[in-house]
Amino acid sequence: MIPPYHWWRTVFFLIPSIAVYTIALGTLSLASSLFERNGHFAHWCARTWSRLILLTTGVRVGVTGLDRLEPGRTYVFVSNHQSIYDIPILFWSLPYQLRIIAKESLGGIPFLGWHLRRTGHMLVDRRHPDRSRIFGWASRLTSNGLSLIVFPEGTRSRDGRVGRFKGGGFLLALQAGLPVVPLSIIGSRHVMLKGRLATYPGAVRLVVHDPIDTRELSGIDPKEFGERVRRVIAPDAESDVDVVPPDVDALHARA
Repeated sequence: MIPPYHWWRTVFFLIPSIAVYTIALGTLSLASSLFERNGHFAHWCARTWSRLILLTTGVRVGVTGLDRLEPGRTYVFVSNHQSIYDIPILFWSLPYQLRIIAKESLGGIPFLGWHLRRTGHMLVDRRHPDRSRIFGWASRLTSNGLSLIVFPEGTRSRDGRVGRFKGGGFLLALQAGLPVVPLSIIGSRHVMLKGRLATYPGAVRLVVHDPIDTRELSGIDPKEFGERVRRVIAPDAESDVDVVPPDVDALHARA
């Protein structure tokens, strides 16, 4: 069996290229953390890393709705999750100082994990989360001029359908009184199919919906609020669920 072209391209061109970007920009990020406590230059490194990955892969991102947001304000961005490319897509497309909550094991990855630990992201042991530490970190987002990205599904969708939302990230937003911005990512699953080592050039759309003010919603159930946000995200995010990913028939024929 001869692997398809996109497998060769991914393994022998894209992965080595991303490794170079990660080492170079990760080193710059780590060096900057010795002198800059707010992590703003490190975030520039993360955005540049994201842009290079998208360019090298051939991913074009069209964004609508950014005019609904206020420049410089702190938001909790809530997105559906289709692909490992969602992080580069959001970091490049959203002109905000972004931070994420990630699983603790990512902290051990050279350069990438070191960047997360040193530049204001939150690494969490999902089996034994330290809730007081997490909420303390979230409460400082506004004072530090940072925004948060949350993927409440907890895992990537195989078919583009938006799964049930977990309530943890919404509890953070509700308790801190931070505005929640629903985001719909459309088409990123076609860039890299879940479970397959091959990437494809393509067009992705990002829809930024109206922010939801949470200051008067502190008593609402986080799961109920999450379902409200899911109903905003899902119609756009699921608009291409019937679209066949590129080369999928050829991939199945060779499997």
